[in-house]
Amino acid sequence: MEAMESASSCDPTHINEELQMKFEEKMKFSDKEDDYSDVSLRLLDFTDVDDFMEWFADDNVNKFCSCDTVTISKEDAMRYIADIVIPHPWFRAICLNGKPIGSLSVSPFHGSNRCRGEIGYELASKYWGKRIATMAVKMVAATIFVEWPHLERLEAVVAVDNPGSQRVLEKAGFIKEGVLRKYYLLNGKARDIVMFSLLSTDPQVTYFM
Repeated sequence: MEAMESASSCDPTHINEELQMKFEEKMKFSDKEDDYSDVSLRLLDFTDVDDFMEWFADDNVNKFCSCDTVTISKEDAMRYIADIVIPHPWFRAICLNGKPIGSLSVSPFHGSNRCRGEIGYELASKYWGKRIATMAVKMVAATIFVEWPHLERLEAVVAVDNPGSQRVLEKAGFIKEGVLRKYYLLNGKARDIVMFSLLSTDPQVTYFM
């Protein structure tokens, strides 16, 4: 942090708040038919464990999840939050009226691939179809390239048989690049995925800057 600059101009939290305010102002004009003012992103902590278990134990969510889910007990969920969520470089709860209903993360690549990051998200299935996930992804697109100035590409992989998640990314401005065959294992079976990307120079990103 530069000593001569004010805390408000250097504090990443302040920057994120300003960007989110600009984003929400833009959304008033681009999505007038919907009210997204009650959707927000924040850090997830141990006090959210009961809400966390609600979507983490959701079978509709887990059938598209490539990672192993925790045993559905509060103790294991607390351990998962401690070992995975809190140390994660960018992990947020998707909240509706302050209540966590899902999660969103950006995972960095390293070395010669550090210009890339991968976005992933989960939302309790009872909130599907309400454009909440689209709003959350747009919020990330409006801030992540500022928070991580080295980042040039944000990518997402989605199972070919998950059209709902593909629509989320398309509505958030991601570009569909193509299908990668047998890309990862899901329940022990190699699955085809669709690759999406968003670049720091894409107009749908700079629109919110």
